[in-house]
Amino acid sequence: MRLKMQKVIVIGGPTASGKTGLSIELAKQINGEIVSCDSMQIYKDMTIGTAKPTPEEMQGIQHYLIDFVSPEERYSVADYKRDATNAIKEILAKGKVPIVVGGTGLYLESLIYGIEYNEIEVDMEYRKELEQIEQEEGLEKLYQMAEAIDKEAMQKISHNDRKRICRVLEIYHSTGKTKTELEKESRKNGPEFDYILFGINMDREKLYDRINRRVDIMLEDGLIEEVKNLIHKYHNFPTAMQGLGYKEVVEYLNGITTKEEMIEKIKMETRRYAKRQLTWFRKYKDIIWINGLEDVQNNIKIILEEYSEKGNKSTK
Repeated sequence: MRLKMQKVIVIGGPTASGKTGLSIELAKQINGEIVSCDSMQIYKDMTIGTAKPTPEEMQGIQHYLIDFVSPEERYSVADYKRDATNAIKEILAKGKVPIVVGGTGLYLESLIYGIEYNEIEVDMEYRKELEQIEQEEGLEKLYQMAEAIDKEAMQKISHNDRKRICRVLEIYHSTGKTKTELEKESRKNGPEFDYILFGINMDREKLYDRINRRVDIMLEDGLIEEVKNLIHKYHNFPTAMQGLGYKEVVEYLNGITTKEEMIEKIKMETRRYAKRQLTWFRKYKDIIWINGLEDVQNNIKIILEEYSEKGNKSTK
């Protein structure tokens, strides 16, 4: 079996744009299974704040890479690429259609471009140095440092995206090569599958309204209690507590913000994140955009037409 010719559907888009509902309905119609592409839904006991689909919402469709990593563990892009590739192979071996769904751009890029992110040991001393610089001179200083090292990579990274800014600096510090150089080297083998990428777009105001309502529902469903339970159960959070919603609740529990300030901050940061996600997806030349406000069945029709057409082209 030539795995390169195997087609994989990808549904990306911003948070709260309806990816979950669309992908589950699609999977039911085409005998598919879903591979999550979400850097927060991987964590156990982090359910409300990550908007994990419930068993009822899954409607019997098998989901991979959800709820399987301890919040105390560090999970890298390289880990994701390995685990997602294995999940895709498992689905194909069953004779089913793999559907990769999510909004974590770095995870997605590792798959569709076949980028091999070599494991880079985190230098905790250097990380502390970066934190010190940020405290004394601000995040913009780190951005300028990263831009001086790797201008090409920084064109795709927001000035507010602390995690990715620090990653550019840490990669160069650990390897002596830029993130861009390493990616170009690793793309030589190309992707292992034939990815067909769909992006969900939506009117900005309607998307922001959906985000605000989702945050209110998360709080009603017990987000604060979920964070309290996490803090009680686990002692070390390398990356898990940096997730949207979680770090803001921690600030509230520590008395840094009021409840009202916490709620508004979660909404604001989530809206900003959605904007960054859309910017990220727009850079893909082969992406096929679908309107998130359209009827789900109409979007499934568009996806299936493209999927069928791609299959015909690949067999010619």
